[in-house]
Amino acid sequence: MPLYVWASLVSQILIVVTGGIVRLTGSGLGCPTWPKCTEESLITVPEMGIHGVIEFANRLLTFVLALIALLTFLTIVALGKKLRKGLLMPALILGLGIPAQAILGGFTVLTQLNPWFVGAHFVLSGIMIAVAALLVFRALPPRHVPVSPAIWRTANPIALVGTITVLVGVLVTGAGPHSGDANSIRNGLDLELWQHVHSYPAYLLLLLTLIQLGLLSKRDRSGLERSYQLKVSAWLVVTTIAQALIGVIQARLGVPGGLVALHMLGASVMCALLTFQWLAIRGKGK
Repeated sequence: MPLYVWASLVSQILIVVTGGIVRLTGSGLGCPTWPKCTEESLITVPEMGIHGVIEFANRLLTFVLALIALLTFLTIVALGKKLRKGLLMPALILGLGIPAQAILGGFTVLTQLNPWFVGAHFVLSGIMIAVAALLVFRALPPRHVPVSPAIWRTANPIALVGTITVLVGVLVTGAGPHSGDANSIRNGLDLELWQHVHSYPAYLLLLLTLIQLGLLSKRDRSGLERSYQLKVSAWLVVTTIAQALIGVIQARLGVPGGLVALHMLGASVMCALLTFQWLAIRGKGK
């Protein structure tokens, strides 16, 4: 089971990255219709060129996610009623979420990559990543260490501000130059202005995560080993700093595609870490 739950989380993150590659290479309409690739063919045809190959390959990854979700669900069902408690619902949501992602992706294509549908697609993926992280936590619960009221109070603000940061980042992406196709529209927001708006919750998130890390470090200083909570908090701080640096650099360089891909990867990892930090502080663990 550990293999399947981790595979679920990793695959949910990777599908965001590969979807970003489709958009960043201008292959968003490589298959101009849905569910077929063309009006006549279910798969890409030579006339669609490399863009068709890239877009169709990303569609095929949906079946990989579906297989992983199915194997995860069947493995959890086989555990029996007592052992699968708390695991069945997240596994079911992941399984149902994959066709939902595919359908929303279809609407994205049929609306010629409307940026609001593109953004909604990422938001759904972020939710799926959070559910997959919840499944990992419940399937492999760490040893919980009691926290002080001060540490306890950091979990909710970090989760809330982190969510706002990601959502504003989605709006910034919709205003940016990488639409997925030369003829696709953008959301009409001022990119430079919204890059600044995006930075405000991001810097607040960094401050909150540093406070949480400091409190956990102080608590663990007298212990013989670093707690799971401290490790999660540290990874969240590192990821937040990396995201801030990438965001500033890409804004200064005119939003190059390579940095956008890294930023999307960071946002996906952050969705998982925001979930893990909340569960690490407020969850039951073992």
